[in-house]
Amino acid sequence: MQTINEQFKELEGIFKIDLGIKHHFSSGVYAKQMVIPKGHFIVSHAHTYDHLSILASGTVVVKTDEGTQVYFAPTCITIQKHVKHLISAVEDAHWFCIHATTETDSDKVDEVLIMKEEV
Repeated sequence: MQTINEQFKELEGIFKIDLGIKHHFSSGVYAKQMVIPKGHFIVSHAHTYDHLSILASGTVVVKTDEGTQVYFAPTCITIQKHVKHLISAVEDAHWFCIHATTETDSDKVDEVLIMKEEV
């Protein structure tokens, strides 16, 4: 069975789309808003802490090395720390990642929130 990283490397570069990302900042809370079109995915990554994600509309499949889960909107999902996850849209989906951070620069926020790959 392939790991999430192996699956991602196989698919890397296939889908180059605009996810319509919007950044929202408020008193130590950051929300990243995305629209994931049906059949597309958000790349595999992990975080150094647990955080919430909100599926506002649509249906997605969240894959990790621990398993696969289908989610139907509306729902709130806990993304566990150190667990690589890949989000695939079964139908058009509106997704929000919610993080506690003092970073307020949308160009730097991913550097703070996404766990660095081990070399």
